[in-house]
Amino acid sequence: MTTGKRQRIGVLTSGGDAPGLNAVIRAVVKAASGLGWEVFGIEYGFEGLLGDRSYRILTNADVQGLLPRGGTILSTTNKGHFGPRNVALSSDEDPYNLGVRAIRELGLSGLITIGGEGTQRIALELYKLGAPVIGVPKTIDNDLAGTDRTFGFDTALQVATDAIDRLHTTAASHNRVMVLEVMGRHTGWIALHSGLAGGTDAILIPEIPFNIETVATKIRQREQYGSTFSIVVVAEGARPMGGTEMYIADGRLGGVGHWVGEHIQRLTGKDTRVVVLGHLQRGGSPSPYDRLLSTRYGAAAVTALSRGISGEMVALRAEEIITVPLAEACGHLKTVRPHSDLVLCARALGVFFGDEVVSP
Repeated sequence: MTTGKRQRIGVLTSGGDAPGLNAVIRAVVKAASGLGWEVFGIEYGFEGLLGDRSYRILTNADVQGLLPRGGTILSTTNKGHFGPRNVALSSDEDPYNLGVRAIRELGLSGLITIGGEGTQRIALELYKLGAPVIGVPKTIDNDLAGTDRTFGFDTALQVATDAIDRLHTTAASHNRVMVLEVMGRHTGWIALHSGLAGGTDAILIPEIPFNIETVATKIRQREQYGSTFSIVVVAEGARPMGGTEMYIADGRLGGVGHWVGEHIQRLTGKDTRVVVLGHLQRGGSPSPYDRLLSTRYGAAAVTALSRGISGEMVALRAEEIITVPLAEACGHLKTVRPHSDLVLCARALGVFFGDEVVSP
């Protein structure tokens, strides 16, 4: 850290929005203010470091009322110009070199990067080029390695569980099968947790490819034993055995919920309806847990910079906030283990995942 003049740090939000982003920004500003530091809010993610540069000074007055507010006051982008680094580019063309130059020219003695795996990968590249960075883990999918929990997940889980609760009553009233598609591109944390919390009958996740015939057979068996309705929660990245992830018309991941619903209705003859939660899981006010975790992360990031720590990410480990190397958060995702306690718990309760061996 530089000395002799007022410290100045930057903070940015990158990737998809998640409940709790503003709570982190608020904590960063308040913790930095307590140290007498100035905070630059970099707008539009890492893109704010390029071109004319987009940023604004944030004071305590600017973050009043942010704790319960969803979204991000700094706006966000998904990678933008910061894709896989092309080392063949000149220093004046390489966005990573330009980003490091901007950090130096803005006089930032530290940059706090709030985001998921893609964000922290960009931060790691900047760190390798000499930029002092500290990551803050964010993703509603809870799939970021290096930390036990990411903020945004708890709020998304509450939204999904509330949806399941509501679907139970209409499913029971009409003796239907209700299929709920939740987010989870590569991992099934939201589907698994909400499925257990909401008492669903089937949970379909990317980590356990499913046989749709098995799902249909289990639903028919439930009917035979007097259960006239069923609830199926499916992660958007779930895929049938031998198949691949499904995409909607414009190339975005999605559509597996409708595929599952159509096949269940055809194979069982049961009236089947599909609900896709989509971005409802991202929006709105963060839960109390996410407000607290976001606040702890923001304050811890500032504390880390004050101690001269860089190239690391704040993380939750066994209810304590620590820092881990950014490399721990990059290159792979934290996935659901097929034989984990949560999966075994669900199976013990009769929840099926579509991989079971069943008799017709």
